[in-house]
Amino acid sequence: MAATALCSCSASPGTQRVIPLNYLPSLAGDYFPLKSAAMGSTYHIYVRYPEDYTAKPNVKYPVVYLLDGDSAFPLIAPEHLFLTYDDKLPEAIIVGIAYGSFAPPVNHREIDFGPRAADFQRFLADELIPAVEKRTRADPDRRILVGQSFGGNFVLYSAFTMPDLFWGRIASNPSARMHSELMATAPAAAHLDNLRLVVVSGTANNPEGRGAALNWVGQWRKRQLPWSLDEIDIPGGTHAADFDNAYRLGLRKLFDPAGKLAP
Repeated sequence: MAATALCSCSASPGTQRVIPLNYLPSLAGDYFPLKSAAMGSTYHIYVRYPEDYTAKPNVKYPVVYLLDGDSAFPLIAPEHLFLTYDDKLPEAIIVGIAYGSFAPPVNHREIDFGPRAADFQRFLADELIPAVEKRTRADPDRRILVGQSFGGNFVLYSAFTMPDLFWGRIASNPSARMHSELMATAPAAAHLDNLRLVVVSGTANNPEGRGAALNWVGQWRKRQLPWSLDEIDIPGGTHAADFDNAYRLGLRKLFDPAGKLAP
């Protein structure tokens, strides 16, 4: 199924143009709406296939789930292609979880990633992941969850509450305003022994958020954890504009923990 995006940005009033993303090969893949029973909301799911996906029909690929897909998917899907070119990282299926708007109430990220985090995680585990893995050749042993800001907080929540759901997690500049209770709790036990969590912090992020992230990491390192924990600084990195750098550095750490890849 070829991916398409609906847009009325240059159409006349009362009309809507269909703009096919498969003319942008770094974004081309699949799209489907998913009405969630757990959340009572419809999410727009965008899937970017690896460049060699058709040519290698027997290959399964790592799969990256991007929170805030409205902005993260069009940024990170092409970035991942460049990472396979320059950093020799493995190709991956990229899944963007989008709302269809930046504005509430359509976009309810603060609710999904905060008060209803348990419901949203149930949506991922019971609805979205099975749908993606039925439609694609995703490797269930190489699932990765990536989030920025409040999305980064949900990544931490997921690591603590359902560690086995994702092999790797990247939390970019998590906010100080959400899930601070994780500081006082122990993570749930994991059955897998190869899980990884990377927290990325920009040194020019807002002081409250950066301080909270560094404090959390410092406290967690004193505990027995179900995943390996790494913290990466981005010198001069700001809260949102360095998300692609956070993705690159986090992914390199997940796939190359010993740092053997060329810089």
